[in-house]
Amino acid sequence: MNDAFKSVKINGESQGNENIKEKILVMSGKGGVGKSTFAANLAFSLALRNKEVGLLDIDMHGPSIPRILGLLDEKVYGEEGSIVPTKYRKNLKVMSVGFFTEADDAIIWRGPMKHNVIKQFINDVVWDELDYMVIDSPPGTGDEPLSIAQLLGKGTKAIIVTTPQDLALADVRKSINFCKQMSLEVLGVVENMSGFVCPHCGTLTEIFKSGGGRRMAEEMNVPFLGKIPIDPKVVEYSDSGRPYIEAVRDSETAKALNEIISNLDV
Repeated sequence: MNDAFKSVKINGESQGNENIKEKILVMSGKGGVGKSTFAANLAFSLALRNKEVGLLDIDMHGPSIPRILGLLDEKVYGEEGSIVPTKYRKNLKVMSVGFFTEADDAIIWRGPMKHNVIKQFINDVVWDELDYMVIDSPPGTGDEPLSIAQLLGKGTKAIIVTTPQDLALADVRKSINFCKQMSLEVLGVVENMSGFVCPHCGTLTEIFKSGGGRRMAEEMNVPFLGKIPIDPKVVEYSDSGRPYIEAVRDSETAKALNEIISNLDV
């Protein structure tokens, strides 16, 4: 890890999160549902709307944000007792443990260490004034989402990402219950990978079924934000380090993403 990653203070005091207007935690009880891709595209879309945005990746064991945004070679640094985040664009600042490690490094940390790192990411990084902070959390309801919920405190909101099949929905229900127990407002549920729209004929094929996210949201009395169909180009652009919502504007998937983000009550 590089030298910037150590206990630092700004003018002797932690910056805290008082300068963050809206805090949005993107989470899921299940891995592989497209949570990081959604978080990255949400943050980028908000930045396109001329908002000051911070994107914080708290997945310590599998940070995806540096790859999705093409920032694998970026390294953050310390400056005057603070940690300076990298920038994807002028008004989109990014922080991830991936900036302090090599691509194949295994992070072998217990809960207290992870909590301390997340605390530094909130308190000691120079975020400045933010309209939004989007937080990409690892799957489940363990150390990382618990720490971020406690550290960000009152006013933190959550978006829950799922896929339509019952196996994912069973775990995602736990994330909603986590939010209720932690007094986090659930902005809503996003059903990702909800059908495949053929780019040639426009036919919708329900590969993983469809509609499970909406039914679950209704049963658990939380808003349903919408369905996002599968598009192979999501993988292509995520692997190449370019936000899908920037690269492909007219597809059904891009339209669904934009509609969900536009309708967010934040």
